[in-house]
Amino acid sequence: MQREVVLTDDAPAPVGPYSQAIVAGGLVFVAGQIPIEPATGEMPDGIAEQTRLALRNVAAVLDAAGASLADVVKTTVFLQNLDDFAAMNAAYAEVFTDLPPARACVEAARLPRGALIEIEAIAVVGA
Repeated sequence: MQREVVLTDDAPAPVGPYSQAIVAGGLVFVAGQIPIEPATGEMPDGIAEQTRLALRNVAAVLDAAGASLADVVKTTVFLQNLDDFAAMNAAYAEVFTDLPPARACVEAARLPRGALIEIEAIAVVGA
C-alpha cells in the first residue's frame, strides 16, 4: 500500500518522529492536534477556545491532504480533565453540525505543552 505524508505550515509542525497526517487507502489519518496557533506558537486559555483551535488545526491538515472536516468519519478527543466535557462538546458541535463523525473521548493525565485537549481524526479522501 502506498502512503503519502502530509505536511502543512498552516498547522503546528510535528515535534517528534511523526507526520501531521498520512494518506493511505483512500483515508487520511490525522495525528493528534493540540491548540497551538501555528504562526505564533501560542495557546489560548479555556477549553472552548482550545477545542476550536485544535479543530482548526485538524482542518488545516485535512485541507493539505485534499479533504475537509465534512469528510471526517472518526475522531478521538483527549481531555486533560473530563470535567471539561460539556464545554468541549458545545464547541465541537459548532464545527460538526450535521452528520457528526463517530467519536471517542477519554481523559488523559497529561497532554503536550499543558494543553487541555488534543484531537485526532480519520477522514475519507473525496467523500
